[in-house]
Amino acid sequence: MNENESQWDKLLKIKTTGRDDSHADQYRYPYEPTPYSVLERLAERYGERKGLWGIEVINEPVTENMWETMKVPERYPAVDPELAEGSGSVTFDFLRGFYKDAYDRIRKYMPEEKYVVIHDGFELKAWKGYMQEEKYKNVVLDTHQYLMVAEANGCEQTMEGYLKYIREHFQKDIQEMEEYFPVICGEWCLFNSLACGWDTKGGQSVLNGLDGEVESSVSDEEKKKIYQAVAEAQLAAWNTGSGYFYWSYKLLTDTVNDKGWTGWDSWDLGRCVDFGWFPRV
Repeated sequence: MNENESQWDKLLKIKTTGRDDSHADQYRYPYEPTPYSVLERLAERYGERKGLWGIEVINEPVTENMWETMKVPERYPAVDPELAEGSGSVTFDFLRGFYKDAYDRIRKYMPEEKYVVIHDGFELKAWKGYMQEEKYKNVVLDTHQYLMVAEANGCEQTMEGYLKYIREHFQKDIQEMEEYFPVICGEWCLFNSLACGWDTKGGQSVLNGLDGEVESSVSDEEKKKIYQAVAEAQLAAWNTGSGYFYWSYKLLTDTVNDKGWTGWDSWDLGRCVDFGWFPRV
């Protein structure tokens, strides 16, 4: 364990050395070595492979604004409150240091023509001027953009509201940040409250204790028009960047017979295409 890793342990009040299985079960994972060692092993094992495009350092670190927006402790109650005591958002100071350290670790094994991907921590424009030094080669900025989060941030749950938000936030922000990094939208989907017919409170479901009796009041034809419009607008936004990935390809939830999953078909790319909601591109 080096000095940087010790600092992170002290800052976050966590233990990342060794392995401790004493409290591990289906919900709680054992302590593992720091993420640095995992990234090094991945880069050493796969870094030279022809089919590898790149390695993303960490997925969706929850920074302060997203922690507050999603009301994380209420939305995702801790299985073990004692173990979760002291949990909080990730700071940008931590991320900026962690990403640079991780880049150095990965580049020991992965050649420069492969990409190192960093997540924006749900603050796309917070990374202006970051990692612009000559030593940092092929760094990609990953942003995850969902209309349900836009709603939580004040976007009107109307067709006009969605299209305006997509143009003025998703599209403009990506265009702006393309001056610093290749930007990919690594997660997005068509899900929105308007097509569901009720306010989903930021995409909450039965997993968050939502009433399983909710049914949609939106007709199939209305729903199709909504989804087609937000699909076209979002694709136009992502195409101002360097790529995008729909989340997800396939959803295993039975949204027809399982109560409380109204609207969740729109998280399934295959169903979106089959229902004619998504343009064939």
